[in-house]
Amino acid sequence: MKDENITETENNETTETNVDESTETTESTDESVVSEAPVEDENDPVAELEAKLEQSEEKYLRLYAEFENYKKRTRQELDTERTYRAQSVLRDILPAIDNIERALAQQGESDEFKSLHKGVEMIYESLLHSLKENGLEVIEALDAPFDPNLHQAVMQDSDSSKDSGIVLEELQKGYKLKERVLRPSMVKVNE
Repeated sequence: MKDENITETENNETTETNVDESTETTESTDESVVSEAPVEDENDPVAELEAKLEQSEEKYLRLYAEFENYKKRTRQELDTERTYRAQSVLRDILPAIDNIERALAQQGESDEFKSLHKGVEMIYESLLHSLKENGLEVIEALDAPFDPNLHQAVMQDSDSSKDSGIVLEELQKGYKLKERVLRPSMVKVNE
């Protein structure tokens, strides 16, 4: 009886081993079926349509992003245009302002000259007030450090009482519109 039990136990182990081997064979067969599945999908019309849909969605998203960027860029250009729309007119007016300043620099003693001088001064103040309301600013140069973005050096001089690179004299006023320089100040700079 013992021999029969041993034989049955060996048969059971052999059967279990065979079941394990057949399971492995089935699993490897399933893997080969899975790996073969994409080959069949390449010709599948649904997969082709899904790929085309994905491409169309990507094109749409890119086009939408480009359009949004275009809108932002256009909005910025319009804002810049509104901010600096008076730039060309102000540039044309600057020589007239210079001439008025030269006229105001003249000296005279007669009553007629003084009344004319007072009238020109009032016109000058009114004009400057209106231009300031539209964003025109005078560039301060005298006794300021030389800045090549704001000043144009036309002369150099030596003054030991001031630091090097300091503006000694303003020869012509400079103006800017908001943050944009319309005309740099013409200055004499300390060596």
